[in-house]
Amino acid sequence: MSARRLRTKMKSTSQWSEGQCVDRVRVLIVDDSSQARDGLKSILASQPDMEVVEVAATGTEAIALTQQLQPDLVLVDAQMPEMDGAEATQAIKRCCPLVKVLFLTVHARHIDDGIAAGADRCLMKDATRQELLRTIRELAAVSDTTA
Repeated sequence: MSARRLRTKMKSTSQWSEGQCVDRVRVLIVDDSSQARDGLKSILASQPDMEVVEVAATGTEAIALTQQLQPDLVLVDAQMPEMDGAEATQAIKRCCPLVKVLFLTVHARHIDDGIAAGADRCLMKDATRQELLRTIRELAAVSDTTA
């Protein structure tokens, strides 16, 4: 798929950086830990091609914000009170199937839950900053062949 067609498929915003247009991946961060949300937001905010559109502390908030904001990608923590990450992922994919979901977990045993729920990718929370950013960029670049 050409870069032009990919850009038209993504809901990304654009900004000018050093004289060239940079497509930005719009990300919603979902984690019950304010420390984790702040850390992820700081990492993503430092990237010229990423924009944190909102943060959520619960799965219920995540679903509502995904429907309202239509981000390109949602980072979902596996373990949250009220509604766990797998339930939130399943609901997000049901209501917004084109939104990519990156399922984050501390425990490898939760990876199967994320996959079964429809997450586009799963990543351990101890992944390096570079691994996280690369995974987000890879997911943003993947075209949905069913669209």
